[in-house]
Amino acid sequence: MTDIAAPALTRSIVTEIPGPNSRALLERKAAAVPQGIPHQLPVFIAEAHDAIITDVDGNRFIDLGCGIGVTTVGHTNDAVVEAVREQVGKLTHSLFGTTPYEPYVRVAEYLAKHTPGDHAKKSFFVNSGSEAVENGVKIARKFTGRRAVAVVEHGYHGRTNLTMTMNYKPAPYATGMGPLASDIFHAPGSYPLQDGLSGAEAAERTQYYLDKHVGVSDLACLVIEPIQGEGGFIVPADGYLPAMQEWCTANGVVMIADEVQSGIARTGRTFASEHFGWVPDLVLSAKGIAGGMPLAGVTGRAEIMDSVHTGGIGGTFGGNPVSCAAAVAVFEQIESADLNGEAQRVERVMRPLLDGLAERHPEIIEVRGKGAMLAIEFIDPESGAPIPTAPISAAAGKEGVLVLTAGTDYNVLRFLPSLAITDDQIRDAVEVIGRAIAEVTGD
Repeated sequence: MTDIAAPALTRSIVTEIPGPNSRALLERKAAAVPQGIPHQLPVFIAEAHDAIITDVDGNRFIDLGCGIGVTTVGHTNDAVVEAVREQVGKLTHSLFGTTPYEPYVRVAEYLAKHTPGDHAKKSFFVNSGSEAVENGVKIARKFTGRRAVAVVEHGYHGRTNLTMTMNYKPAPYATGMGPLASDIFHAPGSYPLQDGLSGAEAAERTQYYLDKHVGVSDLACLVIEPIQGEGGFIVPADGYLPAMQEWCTANGVVMIADEVQSGIARTGRTFASEHFGWVPDLVLSAKGIAGGMPLAGVTGRAEIMDSVHTGGIGGTFGGNPVSCAAAVAVFEQIESADLNGEAQRVERVMRPLLDGLAERHPEIIEVRGKGAMLAIEFIDPESGAPIPTAPISAAAGKEGVLVLTAGTDYNVLRFLPSLAITDDQIRDAVEVIGRAIAEVTGD
C-alpha cells in the first residue's frame, strides 16, 4: 500500500490557512449549519486520496485523523471505490429484514472469522458507532434480564441519550441536554500513567466498585474500549481486560468490547482486544469497517445474539448494501494486503519519532498506543497541570498537517493515520508537529 509516489501525495500549502475559497464557504457554513457543529481545521476539503486531503484552494494536507479513524485503508481506496460503484449499479437499498441480500451476510461471516475467539458468533448491522453501543446494551439486557450498565472512567461511547450518559466526560457531549439515561455506572478502569496499578490490581479495584456500587445481580453488561479513544488512547495494564472478562463470566455479566475506534486493523491486529488476550462476549465495530461508508456492527456469541426476539433489532438503513460491499472490500484487503502489517509499519516508523519529540520536549509525559493508533500526552513539568493541545493542532494545520486532539483534560495529541501513509509522509508530518510544539511551548 505504500508504493505509490506522485507529486499529488506531498504536503503543499499555497495560500494562507484558510484560503479565500474556504473562507467563503465558512461564511456559508455559519449561516446554514448550527454552531454546535465545529471544525478543527478551518478549510473545506475538495478531494482526498490515501493520506492526503486537498482543500478548495489547492492546499494539500497530510491527514493524521482519517475522519477520526474512518478511512483506515486510505481515502478513496481503489478497491472500496470499485466495490461501491459496482454495488450502486445493482442495488442501493433494501431493508435486510424485509428482503435480504448477500453482501450483508458476507460481512457478518468476515466478522465471525476475525473477531476474537473461536466460538459461534452472529452479527447484525446499524449505521453508527453510537447505534452499535446502544444495540449491544439492548442485547445484554435482554439476555441477562438485568438493568444496570457499567463503563469505566475516561471512556467515550457516543452522542445519543444513552451513550452520552455512558461517556466519562459530559462536556461537550451532554451539556444542557438532560435528563440523561438511568442505570449507568462509571467504575474506575486502568490508566497506568495515572494510577500506577498492575492489571490485576486495577481489575480488583473495578470489581470492588461494581460489587459495592452497582450490585452484580443487577449488572447486565460492562462496556470497555480496549484502547480508549477520546479519553486519550489509554492502553490498559497487561492482564486487566482478561481479568475483567473472567469476573464477568463468573457473574453472568456480558462484557462488551467497544472497538468502534480501535478495531479493523487500526492497531496492528484486526481488533485491539487481541493485543491483550481478551475474548469479549460482544464486539462493536464501526468507523474503519467500510472504508468511509456508514456502517457499524454488533458481533457476539450466538446464544447471546439469538436471545432477542424476531424484530427486536434492526433498522431501515442498517447494513445498507453499498456500505456492506465497501466493508467486503476492506476485509478482503485485511486478508490479502496485510493491513495489520501496515499498521505495525506505521508504529515502527512513527513511534521512535514521537519518542524523539518527547526527549526534546519535557512537556510530553508519555508516548503510547499501538499500531496506527498512537498518542502523546502533555503535562507542565513544573506545575503538573495539563497543557491544552488545541494550539499545537492549529499550528500544525497551518503548515499542512491535520492532527486531532483528545484526552479528558484536552491535553493529548492523537494520531490516526491511514495505513496508506508513506514513511516519508510520516517523517514530514512529525517534523511539522515538532515545530508546532516548539512554537506553542517555547522549547
